[in-house]
Amino acid sequence: MKKIEAIIKPFKLDDVKEALQEVGLQGMTVTDVRGFGRQKGHTELYRGAEYVVDFLPKVKLELVVSDNLVSTAVDAIKTAAHSGRIGDGKIFISNVEDAIRIRTGETGRDAI
Repeated sequence: MKKIEAIIKPFKLDDVKEALQEVGLQGMTVTDVRGFGRQKGHTELYRGAEYVVDFLPKVKLELVVSDNLVSTAVDAIKTAAHSGRIGDGKIFISNVEDAIRIRTGETGRDAI
């Protein structure tokens, strides 16, 4: 099993969710986060004063999938989140040793 974490632009969330549902994946955790990378924030004007916004709003998706579905999930996320502009985001993939569904006690692939 693999855990896929994707940091994307907030307005792309619905597109990514639909793309994942279309390929048969369901169930994810979504967190509102803030951060910066190459964008390095931006400058805004508020009541005549200029200030730097270092941390930009992003959305973090987390999903755990079987090894055979990793490339399908990643392709769906990449395609749906892509705008071609800086700040489209990143995808991280890591190993998951085990998963346990609390309600039923199922483990491994059955739990996801």
